[in-house]
Amino acid sequence: MKKRIQSFIYAGRGIKTVFGSETNMKIHLVVVFLVVVAGFVLRINVPEWIMCLLCIGLVIGAEMINTAIENVVDLASPEQHPLAGKAKDIAAGAVLICAIISVIIGLLIFLPKVWPLLMNLF
Repeated sequence: MKKRIQSFIYAGRGIKTVFGSETNMKIHLVVVFLVVVAGFVLRINVPEWIMCLLCIGLVIGAEMINTAIENVVDLASPEQHPLAGKAKDIAAGAVLICAIISVIIGLLIFLPKVWPLLMNLF
């Protein structure tokens, strides 16, 4: 049991570290805040909340994995090496794909709710 509790402590430390040190994670947090506020204001339904939460978890998780890969690559290969750069680029690309898909899902959820409001303004 003590090992399980310690595992959660280590995981919490990792989450705290990445949110405290990574600029991209701070950007993701701002977007998360905006999505959550928009979700409440526009009264999205439960399946839409589920999709938003899955996207949030996917992007934040991918960013954390990317950060871990970058740190391990930097440790293993302090000098520039083509394979090190390739690994870091691939990990960053994975985050980008997750973010793009999340934006598309967000547009599918929020645009139909915002579009009539925008049309009333013009």
